[in-house]
Amino acid sequence: MKRNLGSIWILIVLVFGCQRQANKIVTIYLIGDSTMADYSDNYDPGEDYMKTRYPVTGWGQVFQPFFDQADLSEFSELFIADSVVVDDRARGGRSTRTFFQEGRWRAVYDSLKPGDVVIMQFGHNDAAETKTERYVDIEGYKEFLRLYVTQTRAKGATPIILTPVARNYPWENGHLENVHGDYPAAAKAVSDELSVLFIDLNQRSMDYFSEQGRDFVTKEYFMNLDSGVYEAYPNGQRDNTHFQPAGAEAVAKLVFEDLKSLHK
Repeated sequence: MKRNLGSIWILIVLVFGCQRQANKIVTIYLIGDSTMADYSDNYDPGEDYMKTRYPVTGWGQVFQPFFDQADLSEFSELFIADSVVVDDRARGGRSTRTFFQEGRWRAVYDSLKPGDVVIMQFGHNDAAETKTERYVDIEGYKEFLRLYVTQTRAKGATPIILTPVARNYPWENGHLENVHGDYPAAAKAVSDELSVLFIDLNQRSMDYFSEQGRDFVTKEYFMNLDSGVYEAYPNGQRDNTHFQPAGAEAVAKLVFEDLKSLHK
């Protein structure tokens, strides 16, 4: 009888152990700027997103549904999990430096667990030389990326560097070109130096937007709005940096698909 009870307890432990392993949750933290941010999740407390900001949408805002519908075994080279939670900490106007100085990185760092993933996409605001409150030169940009990478690894999590997503200019001979200067190359240099997983989102988005065509992405993807259509923009809007929902979803899909090919 004692032997049978022992066997039962072993079986219970094995069953619950397997369930715990099968229910493993991996958190994917997103750190970056407005093109990645989630405007709908109390971006400004007290504001009604649909009335004050919609349709502006960061690609991180629409990233979670891709994982909810995915076969997570496709990411087995990157993580093993039963489910994924996307935690979007990106914020408009932030550069690699200001994201750190404001304590936003510390909040992510304190929450990191082994097996989690940190996707970092900066560059839009680092390059803003006329806005000294956010500007970071190339060497500073690289140093802050190194900091995020090394501290992510120190917590047993996986860092992934992205180049900044394309803006909707300049166009040359029907193809969207790089507007970010040397920042994409600097991100790649840090990736090579530290052997960090890397997605060239700048190039991927330039190529994809070019395939769709300038007129289409200008109207459907970026925040170029006619007057009288959206409550938040009664006079319309001309913005070739930030996305409408369709543009955000297109970029999120590019990142999602590229993650499948990454190998730690």
